[in-house]
Amino acid sequence: MFEDERNDKIYNLIITNGFDKTGEYAQFTEKLYSKVDFLWKESMSGDYSLAGESFYKNVDRIIMLAGLYNDNKELFENLLKASDEYNIPIVLVRPYGLEEVPEILEQKAATIVGWNVNCIVDSIKDAIEMID
Repeated sequence: MFEDERNDKIYNLIITNGFDKTGEYAQFTEKLYSKVDFLWKESMSGDYSLAGESFYKNVDRIIMLAGLYNDNKELFENLLKASDEYNIPIVLVRPYGLEEVPEILEQKAATIVGWNVNCIVDSIKDAIEMID
């Protein structure tokens, strides 16, 4: 059996964080860590609006946890702008236990996924920039 050549890629991710009253960020990263055959690292910036090309050029995907949107709109807006400017696909994760996502995020997402870890990993691997 041939191994999928994407298996040894280390994905460089930005994962939305910030004010998180429900612990979705920790829950999400725990799921990613549980997939020992999926290699990833996280890039963080103190201010995504000031991070430039040298920061974003190596980012493979922006993971937006939709459940954090209402309490962190400025963070999400900065990452939406960066996604557009640097052609970084957005993987939108539905709020835990809910189906609805903010429309502004849905329009910009390359893919939308729930909380099944296998689906999350497949979405990260397969996300491509949406062409307007």
